[in-house]
Amino acid sequence: MAAGGPDPLFGLRNSFYLGAYQAAINNSDIPSLSTDDAVERDSIVYRSYIALGSYQLVINEIDSSAATPLQAVKLLALYLSNPNNKEMTISSLQEWLGDPAIGNNPILRLVAGIIFMHEQDYNEALKHTNAGGTMDLHALNVQIFLKMHRSDYAEKQLRIMQQIDEDHTLTQLANAWLNLAVGGSKIQEAYLIFQDFSEKYQMTSLILNGKAVCCMHMGTFDEAESLLLEALNKDAKDPETLANLVVCSLHLGKPSSRYLRYNFNLFIYFSVVINLFSGSLHN
Repeated sequence: MAAGGPDPLFGLRNSFYLGAYQAAINNSDIPSLSTDDAVERDSIVYRSYIALGSYQLVINEIDSSAATPLQAVKLLALYLSNPNNKEMTISSLQEWLGDPAIGNNPILRLVAGIIFMHEQDYNEALKHTNAGGTMDLHALNVQIFLKMHRSDYAEKQLRIMQQIDEDHTLTQLANAWLNLAVGGSKIQEAYLIFQDFSEKYQMTSLILNGKAVCCMHMGTFDEAESLLLEALNKDAKDPETLANLVVCSLHLGKPSSRYLRYNFNLFIYFSVVINLFSGSLHN
């Protein structure tokens, strides 16, 4: 991509960031990409499949000759696909991170951050993400610091993102996550960010859940329930939607058992911070 020229992957990235994973997959046939852009395109597509739970497809399609970013994405799929894979994938990850030839690859560092965040080893995650280098890494840093209840450090990361590109989708999302964590009058600001997304882009479960969590914080549980039921229509098995519906139903005095019918560990999704990267973070 020429300096200052149009970004051929803008739409694809945006779909992924906002949770429109199938749209990202469907619209990934982009002509005349450079080799680097083609690898990034493929990494976004495979991360979208991971977000949709299609781990085995990613594992099957990425072979040992693939570029480092794709190998890293495959490692994420292996990690998420089976609890029995965790020790092996973390061992491979540590080996790759220690390799001077590939250890600083931004997608590899991003996957490391996601995996160690899943492990709740936030200090180890930050060892690989804190240097930043991409908007994805800065956004993941915001998430990690919020998980650590360090909104002060999260705010510093957000300021870096705003200096790079204030209008970037990830900057706006990070701003909304921080506002939700801070609470109070900042909740309305977070709601307006998600509202702006809903007016500009395809409505997704991520956007609907974002608006709904804001509504719950503001005490408008009827509106939150309506948004969450709309999200449920898009994906009846989305654990974040189901978890938020449980909370919403409890506040409205309605039965919540219907939302617990799937075999999910829903309690881990009660956080008000919306997770983006691992499928978010299934993605």
